[in-house]
Amino acid sequence: MGEPKRHRILMVSDFFYPNFGGVESHIYYLSQCLLKLGHKVVVMTHAYGNRSGVRYMTGGLKVYYVPWKPFLMQNTLPTFYGTLPIIRTILIREQISLVHGHQAFSTLCHEAVMHARTMGYKVVFTDHSLYGFADVGSIHMNKVLQFTLADVSQAICVSHTSKENTVLRSGLPPEKVFVVPNAVDTAMFKPAPERPSGNEIIIVVISRLVYRKGADLLVEVIPEVCRMYPNVRFIVGGDGPKRVRLEEMREKHSLQDRVEMLGAVPHARVLPDDMVVLAEPDPTDMVQAIKKAISILPKIDPQVMHNRMKELYNWHDVAKRTEIVYDRALKCSNQSLLERLSRYLACGAWAGKLFCLVMIIDFLLWRLLQLWKPAEDIEVVPDIVLSHDEDRGML
Repeated sequence: MGEPKRHRILMVSDFFYPNFGGVESHIYYLSQCLLKLGHKVVVMTHAYGNRSGVRYMTGGLKVYYVPWKPFLMQNTLPTFYGTLPIIRTILIREQISLVHGHQAFSTLCHEAVMHARTMGYKVVFTDHSLYGFADVGSIHMNKVLQFTLADVSQAICVSHTSKENTVLRSGLPPEKVFVVPNAVDTAMFKPAPERPSGNEIIIVVISRLVYRKGADLLVEVIPEVCRMYPNVRFIVGGDGPKRVRLEEMREKHSLQDRVEMLGAVPHARVLPDDMVVLAEPDPTDMVQAIKKAISILPKIDPQVMHNRMKELYNWHDVAKRTEIVYDRALKCSNQSLLERLSRYLACGAWAGKLFCLVMIIDFLLWRLLQLWKPAEDIEVVPDIVLSHDEDRGML
């Protein structure tokens, strides 16, 4: 058998370092493991403060911080066609073979996926979150997702529940959606060699403190658990609009010495049944779940749990599984504009026609760009191979 084919991948999202979060960590660790597997990986995101232009990170990971500023929750303002020239230039300069977009509410991701398909590139999309169906925001987001995924090569979801959610929201055929879970850097999280003395129980909550993550439920759950268990203490890591409510709760119930608010911190997964206690998004059910978790705590061996985590969720395994999705995507047949437009027409009586118009305009603008600046006039940059010492010096 010959050597496995190496790919040239462009990761695109509004969410990346120096911002901290689940999507940012996923892109970074996945990219690092893909680099170790021999692939070329380039990341494209928007500028963060004075961090603009091209930067290199550990392992030679090249990052394009394009000069677009975020306007809401780290998202760039939608331009539809404004990003086409710079995305085309990056794709040609870096000799990209596949574009991998991340996160449903990343404007830059949606635009990059649209332009990449117009130019004939294969596209993979990863959905990292769950969304509803009834509220105005979800209805709008689901229609945008339907447009983006109408012509995507393959899609990835981080859980089976996420896959069901994405398929229902976008109408994407289930056979085009793969489940590849997130992973944990177990080198960063290790149990103490010995159990802490005393009977204090510490419950750690790590999450963005927003409604969608259920942060408002903690306002009712924490006081009740503290009332039931005098030896329980909470550590809450994360920031967001719901932090104010948590701090008000702490003041109201005089829990300053039992609820520690860390603010924004760097990173977390669905585990086997014997490693996790699940609850409905209801304060009463959550209190009962915590009660059950506390009751089984003495039977848990932290080191055994840690070793199982290392085997279950590691980034090298995620990268290998993502490789399979890339291989599938690159084997997808090329289609003409007319063949692709039929997919958009299926998105709705009015939305389908609007989506077709958007794609036709994008196609015409791409053709104009080809005439104005042919691909031969765009300089292809050589791949940079770092020595071990250079790699250690990257930030």
